[in-house]
Amino acid sequence: MRLPLALVPLRNGTFRSLWTASVIGWLGTWLQNTGAGWLMTTLAPEPFIVAMVQAATIMPVFLLALPGGALADIVDRRVYLLGTQAWTITAAGLLATLTVLHLMSAGWLLALTFAIGIGTALTNPAWGAMVPELVPREDLVQAIALNGIGFNLTRAVGPAIAGLLIVIGGASLAFSMYALSIVAVIAAVAVWKRERRFTGLPREHFLSAIRAGVRFVRNTPAVRAAMVRTAAYALPASAPWALLPLFVRRDLGLGPGMYGLILGMMGIGGVTSGMLLPMVRGRLSRGATVMGCTVLSCLGMAVVGASRHWIPVSLGMLLFGLGWTSAFATIQAAAQLVCPSWVRARALSIYQLAQNGALTIGSFCWGWVGGSIGLADTFLAAAIVGLVLMLVVRFFSIEAIVREPAPAAAEPAPRPEAPAPELAPLLRSIRGRIMEMAYYRVDPLQRSDFLRLMNEVHQIRGRAGAVFWQVYEDVAHPEEWVEVWTVESWTDHLREAMRLSDEDKRVLTALAVFQYDAHRPTRYLAVDPHEHLLAHQPPPPRPERLSIGPAGEAQA
Repeated sequence: MRLPLALVPLRNGTFRSLWTASVIGWLGTWLQNTGAGWLMTTLAPEPFIVAMVQAATIMPVFLLALPGGALADIVDRRVYLLGTQAWTITAAGLLATLTVLHLMSAGWLLALTFAIGIGTALTNPAWGAMVPELVPREDLVQAIALNGIGFNLTRAVGPAIAGLLIVIGGASLAFSMYALSIVAVIAAVAVWKRERRFTGLPREHFLSAIRAGVRFVRNTPAVRAAMVRTAAYALPASAPWALLPLFVRRDLGLGPGMYGLILGMMGIGGVTSGMLLPMVRGRLSRGATVMGCTVLSCLGMAVVGASRHWIPVSLGMLLFGLGWTSAFATIQAAAQLVCPSWVRARALSIYQLAQNGALTIGSFCWGWVGGSIGLADTFLAAAIVGLVLMLVVRFFSIEAIVREPAPAAAEPAPRPEAPAPELAPLLRSIRGRIMEMAYYRVDPLQRSDFLRLMNEVHQIRGRAGAVFWQVYEDVAHPEEWVEVWTVESWTDHLREAMRLSDEDKRVLTALAVFQYDAHRPTRYLAVDPHEHLLAHQPPPPRPERLSIGPAGEAQA
């Protein structure tokens, strides 16, 4: 039987089992989110405090996404995910226990929600980065959308189930079921047989890995544009998440069952949106898709703000959900497609930093606005802000063209000389920076072509690990140029080649035609003369050999 296009990634068994476990985990998450939001309307029924529940859920993602991404890239992802789930189930168990014993307070609820958010913050980058390991490249966008479908499928039924559980046994029953759902995630990750990849290089240090991730994003325009687009959508879209529980209870005068039903309508919209995304993607560009989704979500918020009955409010949340899933799936796919495996979790964590930072700030802001002008008017204001931001950021393109992997490119540049024998054993342990230089001879007629290439090379060197880069023109011989860049360590220098994409190699191959035939790239190790004297080691027999390059060009 042929699978519908939206479900094609499920043909992969490993992805299917992990996706199923994630759906069970998301269902539990909705039980916890719905129970926490509703319980807070009893413990402290103030707009700002109720909005703090959403902020406490998302703020850890804002604070810990980047460290979590770095850990997910430098630690085995399977072991790492088992650790994050152990933390989460501990916090969930404590939340359920305190609620069962009637010891829960507003402060404890926020603290434990924050602790659960920490687990989510550390899990999300690794979970997102593992998707390209599980499905072929042509299925990646729909695999991300399928995650959105699963998330919204649980959103459609989770709040309704949570409402029923709250009616039957209170919020404690919903929290207990959430803790049990994490067991399914732990079981699926435990049986995942992940293929290990060995590079032959030492493992990256934690802080160095974070810096490398930041440099990659800073030098990748497609990821930066995706961050701007996702933040512009998330900021206004945080209003329903922050204020819907109090709006349903106070303004509509309804109970937890109807709250779950209304929130479930948003999930139905999300599932529908994810199923329709493959057809939409064939007709609209990524940018146009995101703009259409933004209009739907803003229209939904406006309908909610203008309504005083649960039926139009449910319709508004359905429209909001239609936009939510496809907007985030489309933007995240645009970011993920340009991220190589070595930095994918870090890049996604920085992307999620923008997304969840906007959701956190929005939750605080809309909570304050709701207390000042009323909840209904706040939804209308959020809709207007969403449309304005959509127009402002539409010039940040997420249409980056990613070519299919091609056969290895020709060697982009001559190989540098081997390290001097007396330095070779020390290079991996020495923390000094490595300065690299390449020489070029450029015909005046080719100057503009050379400089255009250098603009691209600047970003390539930064993505590969350069902390400094500059190109210099010889003032005495204008046809001669030298490119200089610096990396943090010898190990980072060795990683440069493996960090180059096929497109990067194509650019460096085009640049290689300008390089001297008679010169080799040179590399210099940074040495602190004072520290070198304090180290009780005899100096090298020939000082010029400190230069891992042509004799006579040594530098301290």
